[in-house]
Amino acid sequence: MIWALISSLALVMTVPALQPMPLDTAITVDPASGGRTFDGVGAISGGGGNSRLLYDYPEPQRGQILDYLFKPGYGAALQMLKVEIGGDTNSTDGAEHSHMHTATDLNCDRGYEWWLMEQAKARNPRIKLAALAWGAPGWLGTFWSSKTVDYHIKWLDCARSRGLTIDYMGGWNEKGYDKAWYKTFHAALRSHGYQALLVGDDGNKGWLAADDMVADPSFAAAVDVVGIHYSCGYQGTDKGKSCLNSANARSLGKPLWASETGSQDLNTGAFASTRSFNRGYIDARMTGYFNWPLIAAISPNLRWNTTGLMRAHQPWAGSYQVGKQVWAIAHTTQFTAPGWKYLDSASGYLGGNRDNGSYVSLRSGSDYSTVLETIDAVADQKVSVSVASGLKQGAVRVYATNLRSDNPADHFVRQPDVTPVAGKYSLVLRPGYVYSISTAGGQGHGTAAGKPGKPLALPYQDNFDASPVGKQARYLADMDGAFEVVPCGAGRCVRQVMSQAPIVWRNGKRNPSALIGDVSWADYTVRVDVLLEQKGFVELQGRVGSQGLAPDRVNAYFLRVTDGGAWSLLKSDTSPKLTTLASGTVGALGVNKWHKLALTFAGTSVAASIDGVKVGAVVDASYAAGQVGIAVSQTINARFDNLSVAR
Repeated sequence: MIWALISSLALVMTVPALQPMPLDTAITVDPASGGRTFDGVGAISGGGGNSRLLYDYPEPQRGQILDYLFKPGYGAALQMLKVEIGGDTNSTDGAEHSHMHTATDLNCDRGYEWWLMEQAKARNPRIKLAALAWGAPGWLGTFWSSKTVDYHIKWLDCARSRGLTIDYMGGWNEKGYDKAWYKTFHAALRSHGYQALLVGDDGNKGWLAADDMVADPSFAAAVDVVGIHYSCGYQGTDKGKSCLNSANARSLGKPLWASETGSQDLNTGAFASTRSFNRGYIDARMTGYFNWPLIAAISPNLRWNTTGLMRAHQPWAGSYQVGKQVWAIAHTTQFTAPGWKYLDSASGYLGGNRDNGSYVSLRSGSDYSTVLETIDAVADQKVSVSVASGLKQGAVRVYATNLRSDNPADHFVRQPDVTPVAGKYSLVLRPGYVYSISTAGGQGHGTAAGKPGKPLALPYQDNFDASPVGKQARYLADMDGAFEVVPCGAGRCVRQVMSQAPIVWRNGKRNPSALIGDVSWADYTVRVDVLLEQKGFVELQGRVGSQGLAPDRVNAYFLRVTDGGAWSLLKSDTSPKLTTLASGTVGALGVNKWHKLALTFAGTSVAASIDGVKVGAVVDASYAAGQVGIAVSQTINARFDNLSVAR
């Protein structure tokens, strides 16, 4: 058994003579204890297009994934959801569409974040919604401006038009803060009738904004929640052991959040996440947590392809994986709710030593829950719990997860209930576990499973006529810029709509691009019809493999053709470096005229064709397989149609 109700006598009788007795930690769960208000545990969709392929999943698998993320008593049971306010620019592993591509444009149905928030609310009407920008369209000029305030207000207007109430708004992700902007935005929120709380500063440099708030009361009045990123460490299974504390932040009397944490694998990240949710409060009195990202619904050649709570990268197969992170989060979310109160006197480190593990206790009315973790312990730990009057004295539910086990049968397992005797009970905790003990009910473990994975079958083709106007084409994932379906003659096509360099989050100037397909595709011909609307170049990509920090750092072959007819067959790598393998000139493509591009791969042979005529062929063994992609030169509008990939 992974826990045991014991008495002191039983412990002495059952432990071998040469084995040390478990360290005993006394915990008194007292409703009179002081403590801050718990705001919830959530996750972030955005900051990288990481939910992109989820939208394209078929039912019932799509609904199952959403249940694991949001449905109470089923999986992660997330209590908050933060989404990206799309900015038509790369924000890690992709770009998300803006609701305003230009100053005169407004579309409240772009992208998939509106849909995702609606799905989350449908499963849990009490979930809190938050939003934050990573980048923004270039027509705004600079981010810290009154134009951006108005832009955010229009985004909130879109949310309201869809029946969504946004509870929290942020500034500019990890780009510092402008005190005057926060003051202006806070005033604008209230003057437009929005009660969303303003989070500042969503930075990764510690509690700097809190220091400024102490010195500037008007800035403090404009920020409702103080949120910082990775306060308990960044990446690695050893993170979360200690969290950054700030006397200035505590003194403000405002909610303190880890407004982004995570960046961890869907399975091994459970160690750091479990520590952080407990120790963030013990060390720094943080009461809200957002894991980045929500899900890894991106192709496996992208950098963060296993990072999130779940993985869902094959919508054509209906395949998905539930990560151990789901159950690590469930140990908090399925036993609490926003508004519960922490009990400071029943929160701390086992035996007073953080190496043994940690525990936090919370209550609501007469219900209470305690979450305990022994991730780094090397021996069993004993806890002796006393329940004070005012709290339920009856049976306590116990759930346990062996975080060191990769067997799903060891995750979020209900144990026999414990019944206190005269308000007291004891537990022995095994090393490497997380436990939840609670008088509250409603917990559960979802049973749905995804289908087996398989490659996207060839031949593959799409003329985009079945895709909704204003949306992204099925399986097409924007890396930079904004590619959306538009009316095109008698049918539809995909258009790159961004016509001005964006306000970037990921520094650098990059060409708009989008990827589609399977990383296992090896020998094939990819064809697409293209139309340039202005002078510049258009590009067809093949055997697209690993991508680095940005879309221009990618292993791939490119066929690039200018409006004047100059063409080049290029090899790209992650350094980034472009190598010209062949080049030449054909008749001018001009503008507003359709042309056909093709790339053929057979073993180490790479051939390029324009309007049905082979213009170049080379032998290069650098890349053996990969996706296909489309691209244009920066700020150029172009159209793409009749995409096909065949052996």
